[in-house]
Amino acid sequence: MTDSLVYVVDDDHSMRMSLDSLLSSEGYTVRTFESAQAFLDAIHPELPACLVLDVRLRGASGLEFQRELGRAGILTPIVFITGHGDVPMSVAAMKAGAVEFLLKPFRDQDLLDAVHNGIEQDRRRRMLDQQIAELRDRYQSMTPREREIMPLVASGLMNKQIAMDLKLSEVTVKVHRAQVMAKMRAKTLPDLVRIVDRLESAIPRM
Repeated sequence: MTDSLVYVVDDDHSMRMSLDSLLSSEGYTVRTFESAQAFLDAIHPELPACLVLDVRLRGASGLEFQRELGRAGILTPIVFITGHGDVPMSVAAMKAGAVEFLLKPFRDQDLLDAVHNGIEQDRRRRMLDQQIAELRDRYQSMTPREREIMPLVASGLMNKQIAMDLKLSEVTVKVHRAQVMAKMRAKTLPDLVRIVDRLESAIPRM
C-alpha cells in the first residue's frame, strides 16, 4: 500500500521487528522507531498514515507523547499497544483521539483492523483539509464586494433586496452575484449555501 504509511514506535526491538513483519506482509509500507524522539526527528512524507505506539516507552509516556503530537499539530491517528495497560489509561487515550488501545498479546487481526481504520481516518481528514484549502483559495480570489454579497445571496435574498441593503443598483448586484457563483464554482444556490457553511467554520468572522 504505497499510498499510505504505518509508523511503529516501540523501544522493544523484537516487538518492532514483529510488527514490521506483520504489517509488511499485508502490503503496508512500515517505518519503525525505537523512541518518540526518533520519530519526531524523521522526515515524514505527506501520505495518509497511522502510528502504532507503545504506551510505556523508555523514559517517556506514550500518552504524554500523544498530547505533544497534538500540540505540534501532528494529527496522525494513533493505535496504542501495551503490556501494562489499565482502564483509566485506555480511557484517557481514547478521549484524546486514539483509534484503538490494544493489550499485549493482541490478535494480529485486531491490530490490522485498527491500523486500517486509522489510515482511512487520516485519509478522510486530509481530503477534507484539501477541500477546505481549495475553498479558501476561491474565497481569496473574490473582491471585497463579492465577499460581502456572497452570504447575502446564500441567505436567500433576492438581487433587489441585496441592492437595497447595500445601496447598489440591481444590475451591479446581478453582476457580482454571477462572479460569486463562478469564482466559488457553485452551480446552484444550494451549492453556494453548502460552501458558505463550510467556509464559516473554517474562516472565523468570514
